[in-house]
Amino acid sequence: QVQLVESGGGLVQAGGSLRLSCAASGSISNFNVMGWYRQAPGKQRELVAFITSGGNTNYTDSVKGRFTISRDNAKNTVYLQMNSLKPEDTAVYSCNAKRGGGGRWYDYWGQGTQVTVSS
Repeated sequence: QVQLVESGGGLVQAGGSLRLSCAASGSISNFNVMGWYRQAPGKQRELVAFITSGGNTNYTDSVKGRFTISRDNAKNTVYLQMNSLKPEDTAVYSCNAKRGGGGRWYDYWGQGTQVTVSS
């Protein structure tokens, strides 16, 4: 069973930075895509950023230029560097891993980590 464990969340002032980590129990090379989602109170979960096994990245418009997703295959870890944080970035951030096989996608989730940005 794949386990994803997030860390790095916390309370930060607007304009500050945080780096989230998502450590997988197995090789992240097995996953086609790994990403970060977030969900703020009363809002739907949204995809923040993802990175493919080939290293291609994509970001939601609201974080472009501020957030950077990266992966370290040797450490089986995906990171989300968040700079110039804004109060609207406050949410629970969850790591997701997707693996394709047998004509379907398999999704794995971490437990989430709280990010709170004060104004």
